[in-house]
Amino acid sequence: MMQRRRGRRNPGDGPAVLVVGGGFAGISALQVLARSNARVTLVDRNVYSTFQPLLYQVATAGLTSADVAYPLWSATGRRGARFRKAELVGLDLDRQVAKLDSGEELGYEYLIIATGVSAAFFGVTGAAEHSLSLYTRRDAIILRNQLMDALESRNECRTDPELDVTIVGGGATGVELAGTLAELRNVALPAVFPEIDRSMFRVRLIEMGPALLAPYHDRLRRYTCQQLADRGVEVLLNTAIKEVRPGSVVLADGSEHRSDITVWAAGVSGPDSDWTSGLPRGKGGRIRVNADLQVTGRERVFATGDVAICEEDPIAQLAQPAIQQGRHAAEQVVRRIAGQPTRSFRYHDKGTMATIGRRSAVVELRGGLQLRGTIAWFAWLGLHLVYLLGNRNRVVTLVNLTWRYLSWSRGGGVIVGDDVPGQD
Repeated sequence: MMQRRRGRRNPGDGPAVLVVGGGFAGISALQVLARSNARVTLVDRNVYSTFQPLLYQVATAGLTSADVAYPLWSATGRRGARFRKAELVGLDLDRQVAKLDSGEELGYEYLIIATGVSAAFFGVTGAAEHSLSLYTRRDAIILRNQLMDALESRNECRTDPELDVTIVGGGATGVELAGTLAELRNVALPAVFPEIDRSMFRVRLIEMGPALLAPYHDRLRRYTCQQLADRGVEVLLNTAIKEVRPGSVVLADGSEHRSDITVWAAGVSGPDSDWTSGLPRGKGGRIRVNADLQVTGRERVFATGDVAICEEDPIAQLAQPAIQQGRHAAEQVVRRIAGQPTRSFRYHDKGTMATIGRRSAVVELRGGLQLRGTIAWFAWLGLHLVYLLGNRNRVVTLVNLTWRYLSWSRGGGVIVGDDVPGQD
């Protein structure tokens, strides 16, 4: 008699639950639904889940794109769910049918939307056309390839020796990218690209607000700004972008700054797709939800993570809120199946953290405890390894990052490859 494979759960025979999106929120929802008898299907346009907090390491050649990608068939198979590689193109909310770009239609009794969001350019002229985002695996590969091409051409004296990189947005992504680019220039460049004059490689970070890392305590914000300055990053606060051009950025005061590579890390917005037409939209185009994460005016439809907003109690668009929301939405589905009322979502703040560079990070924990410097950097590294999906990814990421920080001055820690950007 054939035995079922260890670690896999047979699909349930209960109500059909459709989860759209295989990011933090979607995977967390699967983990809860695996304990129910629901028939679960996960839909994502990629065959992998991307660990977004480390994309800046891919973009600066510290990790390979495979290090931050986890196969969704593994995530679904172990939990008794089905997986469909497809993109959602339509929702018939009355008939409870999801339409995929493959032509397939999937019926559902409960729907959890966890699609994530995309870059928000806030109407800045040329930003969408002439800047790079850092939200997807594809974004990171494109940025890395452009950066390496720019450095190689300057090392071989095939182009203007100056290289200016501008990062727009002083949140965690902007700070982490700016700090790592500065260290790449300061530490690794002499060994990897010895013909480049480091003084000709400039990194600029532009933030419209009065401080970097706005949600953090003022003490940590000042520390971050000083650490970036010590690494040679030009930080411009209270500075708005008026236009992004090929090769330059124009500020609100009319001044123009050279920018060979412009990275947009200034915010995100909800999806602008046909399937969202029947859903209520809130700030930034995100889907409006009630306190229990059910979409406003739509029973049995939940939205979680970055794509959702409860306007009475908005929560930061970070990994930990997405994980907790995905788990909560799935728990409410289980309660509904059992004939029980839903409960309001309560976010358990475990703190926030951001790294600035080698042996430098900031951590703010619940209760006001603040860490900075080396201890904060090790805490940041440990937490990211814990939340990475897959033991292989954890081991490889630990090895690659350790090697990067130990061997940069000798030319190590710069990973190049032949990744061809495909889907996100």
